[in-house]
Amino acid sequence: MFIGEELPFRFVESPKFRKFVYALQARFKVPSRTTLARDIGALYAEEKMKLQDFLSANCGRVCLTTDTWTSIQNFTYMSLTAHFVDLDWKLHKKILNFCQVTSHSGEVIGATIESCLNNWNLNRVFSVTVDNASSNDVAIKYLKQRLNSWNSIILNGEFIHMRCCAHIINLIVKEGLKEIDESVLRIRSAVKYVRSSPSRASRFQKCVELEKIQYKGLPCMDVETRWNSTYQMLEVALKHRKAFELLALKDNTYIGEMNGGKGRGVPSDSDWEYAESIVPFLRVFSDAIIRVSGTLYVTSDMYMNEVFAIGRFIRHSCDSVDFSTMSMAERMRVKYEKYWGNPDSVNMLLLIAIVLNPMQKIEYVNYFLDYFFGEEKGGELKSKLSKCIKLLYQQYQSSEEASEADTQDVQANNINTDLHGMGFFLQATGRRTNTRSELDRYLQEECEPYSHKFDILNWWKVNSTRFPILGNMAREVLAIPVSTVASESAFSTGGRVLDPYRSSLTPRMVEALVCTGDWLKEDLFSALDDDGEVLQQVDQDIFSSNDGACSMAASIDNLDDD
Repeated sequence: MFIGEELPFRFVESPKFRKFVYALQARFKVPSRTTLARDIGALYAEEKMKLQDFLSANCGRVCLTTDTWTSIQNFTYMSLTAHFVDLDWKLHKKILNFCQVTSHSGEVIGATIESCLNNWNLNRVFSVTVDNASSNDVAIKYLKQRLNSWNSIILNGEFIHMRCCAHIINLIVKEGLKEIDESVLRIRSAVKYVRSSPSRASRFQKCVELEKIQYKGLPCMDVETRWNSTYQMLEVALKHRKAFELLALKDNTYIGEMNGGKGRGVPSDSDWEYAESIVPFLRVFSDAIIRVSGTLYVTSDMYMNEVFAIGRFIRHSCDSVDFSTMSMAERMRVKYEKYWGNPDSVNMLLLIAIVLNPMQKIEYVNYFLDYFFGEEKGGELKSKLSKCIKLLYQQYQSSEEASEADTQDVQANNINTDLHGMGFFLQATGRRTNTRSELDRYLQEECEPYSHKFDILNWWKVNSTRFPILGNMAREVLAIPVSTVASESAFSTGGRVLDPYRSSLTPRMVEALVCTGDWLKEDLFSALDDDGEVLQQVDQDIFSSNDGACSMAASIDNLDDD
């Protein structure tokens, strides 16, 4: 309870709590805060052993996300989260470590990740997803060297580095909104007026009632440096447009304050029309961030789909007849080309993830490579994709054949398990029962009908018996997280654990509380909601509130724009 509800340890010494427990069971002895801390440490060790056993039994290679955060104690913490698909084709995310680091430097981060992996006996890493800070490039370079020395990396680690899609989208939109239009400033001032005092809010609420506006909430203030909060502010303000117009007729103070001093005037019809034109524009990016930031469903096959969709949307918007929209789109296009316009920077594993989506496969990818990069560059990328997917398949095939060879050796020498000599025949002749590879058979089959509700993991669960090698490959490729939201949500927990009243907790105890809370959370929510909808909301809350929660956008301000 103390872990899950993030209660301070001193709560056990509260007379009211003790009286409450006594009323429930008079013979129960409430532990001291020291005993409670010791028991939490023991529970952390116990749950860690369970998770280690689960990982060894259900997980081949893990996909990692990591990020750093500075606490109220001015200590720097690093969160390391593992993502994997188990043998039952369920996607998991588990916080492995929430440990103190001495600095934000790449060398320190890389060495700390290595130490954490050694501590968990995890030497098979598929990918590492990080934000765009330059220090992370150094950390990934260090990790690649160490993983290569462990001989446990795929495709020589060329594509191990995953850049957070949500951060890149944030950078693109921030570039587009650098020059905020006067219309937005006037609407922001109107919202600020309404929210500046209870009496003004009350007068505005009467206007809402007179106009019979069904939307229940009041307009919300935005954080000027957070584009998604500006989008939310405009979206809600538009629902109250008639109320603002009525307020201008009934409230002279509103008119005076908006026109006088530093006021920019009351929002005009053209201001509201401008807002109506950019809200759908921003909604495209907001929805994209929410889609790629999920942690309980597959996102790796979404990454390049979202990149393609955003690229097409920006191209279309550059031809808009509205000058403001066109200029905004042009600025975004420059930033888009910087991150996603260079064919050499495209991560092949993210294209392979689309190929492993049975609704799309390789023809879909090839079409959009030609569309975005042209015939010459697109042709080079198509050739590179074909080569990479074959190399990756061969790597998994070699591992599968090694295990099959061991099995056949046993069967060939055991007449009880190979009554008709098939294993002996195949071993002696070197023949296969099917000359076409799984990859060829998969790619030549018809695509599945397109559906928004398509469950890709369930498809592979059903079809992995037909494609066992591709199934092992898909289990790891599809587990790649394309955003660092898992780490961001860990910092939200860390911020609550280390509040001003618990700032004396040691880093070791903070790690025990955050990690154990994460490990126990899945069991708790699965009991409450079998569909996982409640648990999914925990991560999506990062993007849904104005208070702090735009933590992904907040962390952008501290990044190097590489």
